[in-house]
Amino acid sequence: MSERPDPVASLTLRRMGAPLLSLLLALGLSSADARVRLGDPLPPHPWQSDEREVVVIYTHDCGDLGELWGAVLQSGLPVRAVNVQGVPAQPPAGLTPWRGAEADQFARQLRVGTYPAVLLVRGGRVLNAWEGNFTGGGLR
Repeated sequence: MSERPDPVASLTLRRMGAPLLSLLLALGLSSADARVRLGDPLPPHPWQSDEREVVVIYTHDCGDLGELWGAVLQSGLPVRAVNVQGVPAQPPAGLTPWRGAEADQFARQLRVGTYPAVLLVRGGRVLNAWEGNFTGGGLR
């Protein structure tokens, strides 16, 4: 028995374009495991928000995030890197990570439960969120 596609997800994906669709498929469309609340506004942050953007919240002990960064950067959206928990971990070249107590507070206010966390943000609000391990299986 096959499941019927979610009409809202289908409509949203059609508007986003192919690179972003690849990102969503790579991460998985479900947000059921995320503790971040959809629709919540982003807490205060140091960057100028865009209409749509991707926020990656990660720690030094997330392991190899190469495939995650690759998928996020190919989305065509502005990418924000938030490095939390006090130990520096470099994002890909061209991204400047936000670090420090304010970055940690940002993640706490969002209620991030597992790192890395990837937030798709629209109009300053969390449109979708993924937390946990990323295998890159959806890219192949």
